[in-house]
Amino acid sequence: MGEKSLHDAIKRWYACSDDKLETEIGEYIIDIVRGNMLIEIQTRNFSAIKTKLGNLVRHNPIRLVHPIAQKKWIIRVDVEGKTILSRRKSPKKGRVENLFSELVYIPTMMKNPNFSLEILLIHSEQILINDGQGSWRRKGWSIHDQRLLNVVSRVTFSNPSNFHALLPATLSKMFTSRDLAKALNLSLNKARKMAYCLRHMGAVQVVGKRGQALIYTLAQES
Repeated sequence: MGEKSLHDAIKRWYACSDDKLETEIGEYIIDIVRGNMLIEIQTRNFSAIKTKLGNLVRHNPIRLVHPIAQKKWIIRVDVEGKTILSRRKSPKKGRVENLFSELVYIPTMMKNPNFSLEILLIHSEQILINDGQGSWRRKGWSIHDQRLLNVVSRVTFSNPSNFHALLPATLSKMFTSRDLAKALNLSLNKARKMAYCLRHMGAVQVVGKRGQALIYTLAQES
């Protein structure tokens, strides 16, 4: 999927002068080692590093860094990858709540005091190449690369209660996934993933049902 350039650029942006890069810890290679903290950059597919994170977090503080494209430009190049055919701004605008599409694979990790998640809202470019090998949705165009343009902002979640800040003041004390979707202007599918993650990390708790829909309320900090 051509994520290597984006991964490497974020690693360079994130690293401090005293950090160690691409360091072997046990059976794993860690993107950034900062003191005793291990920093992993994952542009997508949290399920692929679930086991790795679970093993490492037993002995070290782990920070998972995940970029979300707040704005993205689509560049189409010819089959040789040399000539730019077009460049346009994608109508899709990423937001912090997009993280739940990935966090749904590891929500209970947020319960571990050794684990933290940092979201980087970025501007990026996606390079599509006309090689005929891409999906039917892109009419055969393949994702050749992803490039970082700049980092706009960053948000860190160190424990489940940090996620309460994502819930708007207009949301009722007791709410369903549908209520969450309406309050945050999310699709119902995304709101359900968000509610699932919040529930399984212990940020919200189930207090009943409304028809077939679960009713949630904020969990109290322990």
